[in-house]
Amino acid sequence: MMIRAVSLLLPLLLLVAPQRAPAGAVDVFTRVTHHYVDNNGVRIHYASLGRRGPLLVMIHGFPDFWYSWRDQMAALSHRYRVVALDQRGYNLSDAPSGAEQYDLGLLASDVAAVIHDAGEEKAVVIGHDWGGAVAWTFAIAYPAMTQRLIILNLPHPRCLLRELRDNPAQLAASEYARTFQTKSAAELGLTAEALAGWVSDPVARAHYVEAFRRSDIDAMLNYYKRNYPRAPYDDIALPNVQAPVLMFHGLADPFLLPAAVDGTWQYVAQGFTLVTVPDAGHFVQQDASKLVSRRIAYWLAAEGVR
Repeated sequence: MMIRAVSLLLPLLLLVAPQRAPAGAVDVFTRVTHHYVDNNGVRIHYASLGRRGPLLVMIHGFPDFWYSWRDQMAALSHRYRVVALDQRGYNLSDAPSGAEQYDLGLLASDVAAVIHDAGEEKAVVIGHDWGGAVAWTFAIAYPAMTQRLIILNLPHPRCLLRELRDNPAQLAASEYARTFQTKSAAELGLTAEALAGWVSDPVARAHYVEAFRRSDIDAMLNYYKRNYPRAPYDDIALPNVQAPVLMFHGLADPFLLPAAVDGTWQYVAQGFTLVTVPDAGHFVQQDASKLVSRRIAYWLAAEGVR
């Protein structure tokens, strides 16, 4: 009974961050070019927009695909080469079997493969939700390839562990993740239509349903099975991120509470800029898309990435 309740509750909770379709969303869908790169036998798809300037690589979270970044791609592609990948298990990328295939180290290596396939040795790496976890991991594992790091609604790993240990509210907010660690998509009643339930614009929702029908929902759950912290949530030693970091956090996120942002600066060796957005939920890049796009453009210019 509890599992069924969780499967019904998730789409309802996601509605606290309703998506508004940005101007030109459909146009971006038709304007991008599509590319594939093989990473040790796993084919990764990415969409690209813009032909000049430094490379920006955008990594989506759950449940999402490259199209999550359409507004940022449209806004930033005039000055930058912007690529947004489908992570393993999603849309047009491969979905290898086994939870071990979704280890954060492998997911970070997919990002490295995309950067090299785009003809570059480094990039500005931008990640949301699980894409944020991959982006943190990438910046730690591949410091020379991380020109700058931008994180949206995903705490630093050590901050999340701290909150899971010490903050009962965050422990309760993560209940869904513990369920995802032990159940299959069929047991949870997760379908493409259910996973797209948070998308309010009908044109965008159709793209999401189509992408999720092509996806492997059990592969999506493998991100949780392989990587989401488990009790007793012991701290881990990690090298500090060497690249300057810009972090966004929608304060209305019901899954990742804002207290987890505290102390992030301890784990960043250079500049750290935090932008909190009071009225935005978990999908801050869509709830506050214009603000996010403008702040990214301003911060990159101020950092000399132009």
